[in-house]
Amino acid sequence: MRFASLGSGSAGNGLVVEKQHTRLLMDCGFGLRDAVQRLARLALAPAQLSGILITHEHDDHAGGAFKFAAKYDIPLWLTHGTWRMSQRYLPSNSDLKITLIDSHQSFAIGDVEVCPYPVPHDAREPVQYVFRDGQHKLGVLTDTGTSTPHIEQMLSACDALVLECNHDLQMLADGPYARPLKQRVGSRLGHLDNQSAATLLSRLDNSKLQHLIAAHLSAKNNLPSLARQALSDAMGCSADWIGIADQATGFDWRQIS
Repeated sequence: MRFASLGSGSAGNGLVVEKQHTRLLMDCGFGLRDAVQRLARLALAPAQLSGILITHEHDDHAGGAFKFAAKYDIPLWLTHGTWRMSQRYLPSNSDLKITLIDSHQSFAIGDVEVCPYPVPHDAREPVQYVFRDGQHKLGVLTDTGTSTPHIEQMLSACDALVLECNHDLQMLADGPYARPLKQRVGSRLGHLDNQSAATLLSRLDNSKLQHLIAAHLSAKNNLPSLARQALSDAMGCSADWIGIADQATGFDWRQIS
């Protein structure tokens, strides 16, 4: 199994997971042309995608997913609450292939087992996903304001982990956001700060971890160096070992072996 990012942050998100002939796109917060170009950077075409998984209805995750799915005839998986809140994205006269999922029920798409799990975030029925291929486990967690015992159970013993490090607490406090937005971002239904992500990481079984990527970094309230340092302190490893999911370029293919 391997995985790569199309981009990560408030301007758009997308993560590709591949096992043999199964290729899944988790979220699509990009316009049609942009999404195609970002896939091409990974040597992929839309027709090669087996499905799109949506985490929640916010623009940077779902804004481009439905038009993209309609244009290229790609099936979609999402919770009932996310579907209810995504009607504004639906293209007219489209015949979308929608599968509504239970946030606690795993399911298979081709060669990949998809394990959704609920997270605290200011959306109707948000989930994140763990991916398994029978041998390896990839965990993804962004867009949550706090950890929970269930989140930590889902993300323990991963071979690879993409983990939100949205903001540095001091940078958020001193930054340009209006007070209500600062409160939203920092709330239990907002986004993980660097130290909270590090604390979550320290509670996991990381004995199998081959890849650790800091994701969904705020352009105004964080720095890659701060995210790397927080996670490397928790892991007891070099900061250079921690990957960064960039807004413009995501990150290239990472192989789980």
